Amino acid sequence: MKIDILTLFPKMFEGPFAESILQRAQDKNLVEIKIHDLRAWGLTGRRTVDDRPYGGGVGMLLRVDVIDKAISKVKGQKSKVVLLDASGERYTQAKAKEFSKLEHLILIAGHYEGVDHRVTGGEIPAMVITDSIVRLIPRVLSKKEATKIESFSEPGKVEFPQYTRPEEYKKWKVPEVLLSGNHKEIEKWRKNK
Repeated sequence: MKIDILTLFPKMFEGPFAESILQRAQDKNLVEIKIHDLRAWGLTGRRTVDDRPYGGGVGMLLRVDVIDKAISKVKGQKSKVVLLDASGERYTQAKAKEFSKLEHLILIAGHYEGVDHRVTGGEIPAMVITDSIVRLIPRVLSKKEATKIESFSEPGKVEFPQYTRPEEYKKWKVPEVLLSGNHKEIEKWRKNK
């Protein structure tokens, strides 16, 4: 799978994408993630990417011609393009599964007025979406059942509580059933939680 992210702030992605599962998936060549600075397609010597809205208003809008040039440069025949915008569809685990099966996904991390009304920009949503997709790609996680039992793997499902050592800490105790070794009872307990 290939994921291209179009953004005004490419450095925001350096830390999260160079660590943990995302880095391991790239190292194994299971996913290719490229971050593109929208200013590369900016206009004039200043590489302008935004302008004032027609009709007036507060703030600036990303220019459609700049976004179109960027998409045209990275888009292939089997690319899906997603603009991260508050007026779009709600992002769900079902959508993550759908996206994880794509050959190529282009995420436009919008910024400024009129693109993403929830947060400063679309960079953080792009990171979350990328992480949620990559973990679903076969062989990214060491145990394939890991994505089947976690919260949101199915509608309304929430993962069971988990514990590790020490067995007791400041009056907090691991439930007895988890210490019993009785796998049938443990499974029953997990399903009831």
